[in-house]
Amino acid sequence: MLRLNSSLMIVTDLDGSLLDHHDYNWEAASEWLIRLKQHAIPVVICSSKTAAEIIPLQKRLGIPGTPFIAENGAQVALDGEPTLKNEPEENYLALCSTLRTLQATYRFNGFHDFSDAEVARFTGLTLTEASQSRQRLGSEVVLWRDDSDKLDDFRSVLAEHELALTQGGRFWHVMPAGCGKGIALTQLLQSLAQQKGQTPTTIGLGDGPNDVPMLEQVDYAVVIKGFSKTPVILQRNDQQNIYHTAHVGPQGWREGLDYFLAQPD
Repeated sequence: MLRLNSSLMIVTDLDGSLLDHHDYNWEAASEWLIRLKQHAIPVVICSSKTAAEIIPLQKRLGIPGTPFIAENGAQVALDGEPTLKNEPEENYLALCSTLRTLQATYRFNGFHDFSDAEVARFTGLTLTEASQSRQRLGSEVVLWRDDSDKLDDFRSVLAEHELALTQGGRFWHVMPAGCGKGIALTQLLQSLAQQKGQTPTTIGLGDGPNDVPMLEQVDYAVVIKGFSKTPVILQRNDQQNIYHTAHVGPQGWREGLDYFLAQPD
């Protein structure tokens, strides 16, 4: 088992992992969050959620100011302030413009097609949370309404526009090519190593296909049982450092940390 000390870093997905897939509750994980804070172990959120969603959530979780990765890697925040490769609004507006032209060929909707109230209705978020989820700067959430066998063609067409498609636990996500949770985590770890002179030992937790790049990069991976039809398969040789949970959501999150981390005295 790993020791609880500040050389560790927890990297976690949110929906379906730290947060319950249905009601976004994290009560089952709260005891571990307290322990980690007591031992000065940072909890780094790595999510498809926006910075506007993550920053207030960090405060509620008791981890304000911690580095985070938003929009599936389109944004990286080292000190609570997200950065992007290009101009944020231009990025998002250009991406939505491209998607709008593709709606003539494929049946789908993006969050930009909906109001806050509509997003709240089909996600279960509050109106405020739905508004925060639509404050996107580098990626778009897509509700695919076409045949599943057209997804590969859609992915190819997106690639022609230098865009990529990834599947989350609930929705599809379109973002600039070259982005992703794994790439963003590598960038974040490199920056932290330059700042602090050392690279932490990482435990990653996730439940969806879009978490695979992140779970491939961490030292220890917890694959939380999820609801996606696409299985989470890791191409790693160190199977002893991978744990698949029997429980879903925050119960699975707690189970994964119970497996890898020594209990405090």
